Amino acid sequence: MYKNSADWFELPLGRYLLEREQAYYDQAVADVFGFNAVQVGFAQADLLANSRIPLRLHCAEDGGRVRGNPMFLPFAAQSMDLVVLPHVLEFSNHPHKVLREAERVLMPEGRLILSGFNPRSLWGLARRWRGRDGGYPWTGEFINLSRLKDWLALLGFEVAAGRMCCYRPPFNRAHWLRRFRFMEPAGDRWWAMGGGVYFLQAIKRVQGMRVITPRWKEALAPALAPAARNVVNLKHYRVSRDKTL
Repeated sequence: MYKNSADWFELPLGRYLLEREQAYYDQAVADVFGFNAVQVGFAQADLLANSRIPLRLHCAEDGGRVRGNPMFLPFAAQSMDLVVLPHVLEFSNHPHKVLREAERVLMPEGRLILSGFNPRSLWGLARRWRGRDGGYPWTGEFINLSRLKDWLALLGFEVAAGRMCCYRPPFNRAHWLRRFRFMEPAGDRWWAMGGGVYFLQAIKRVQGMRVITPRWKEALAPALAPAARNVVNLKHYRVSRDKTL
């Protein structure tokens, strides 16, 4: 039994999870642009390592560059372009408040990327079998994907992308994980909703917000007017001259 998450991530299963999640976040954060990004929790990995955003912060209660509670982030409203929540919701007593806080600090059109354990998977069955006394990560409250999407919709988020990983059974022995490695590539094709971990990317939408673009036509019209008049006058001059000749 491993109640300490740091100890669990030293096991073959924990390293397998870190490898799969790091690969996904490296790909996902590379496509998000802006000025400020924050990773909340999950001190075992730097999930913003591949981000192009200049200011990248790590906020956690028990470490990180910034100390803070996920329900009370020490950042101003609408100050972040990207918020990453890896396995924060299932270990919070108030996961909806954590999402609400992420929505508060995100700028309009900002990106939220989160990951969680899927209760409708082999990992979810393992949690039921081992119970809350099984240690990390089985002590968490795994959240259904449909329920999480409802929470995001209520907060004004639009789900833009999603994926699952970790289709292998949650064995703690390396040779058993290697024996079932065929399930990883087959999972996306044959049982796409059965991965042990899900990822969601959501965009913060603001009702009534309109993107302001430069009024090129209105700005160019006064500048082009004299030139247009000169062209007309030139044509008139040529016609008058022809008649005189």
